Amino acid sequence: MNALEDLRSLTSLFTHAEPLFQRVEHIPSAVTPEPYHSLLVHHEHMTVSMERYHQCSVDVRVLQHHQDGDIYAREILLLKHGTTIPVQYGLVRFHLNYVIEPVRREIIAGETPLGRILINHNVLRHIDLGAILEITAGPGLAAAMQMPLGAVTYGRLATIFCNRQPAVDLLEVSAVL
Repeated sequence: MNALEDLRSLTSLFTHAEPLFQRVEHIPSAVTPEPYHSLLVHHEHMTVSMERYHQCSVDVRVLQHHQDGDIYAREILLLKHGTTIPVQYGLVRFHLNYVIEPVRREIIAGETPLGRILINHNVLRHIDLGAILEITAGPGLAAAMQMPLGAVTYGRLATIFCNRQPAVDLLEVSAVL
């Protein structure tokens, strides 16, 4: 696995008026500072991790999406429930052929965070942590996440296996904490 190639693959799914990142560095998970280490270095859904850390449920806001056959991609923010405060930025590429029709419909509807959908439908899943990233916000990420340009935060690349198939490729970036 090459983390920067995987990152380029996900960021190329959407066009952005401004660059998302000023700098991205793949770092060892062991040197990820807290509280980012607890938020990112695990095999759970980020929905659950963010809800636990922020002590509230999270809402999803889909910024962009597109579908090509069974491949559905979206750019999202997770927000503190009932607010416009972002807690996470994400890029998602989902191979919909690995889930049943009700799960597909709910994912495409874009009203519920992906992790919550998979949990609610009891989809057999495993999350494979691919890489931890130290990210310096470019204008695109700074605007989306309401953070200062040049702020440093952390994110992860991961794959969710649904029913033992590599169904979802993810970039998940935490808000600055």
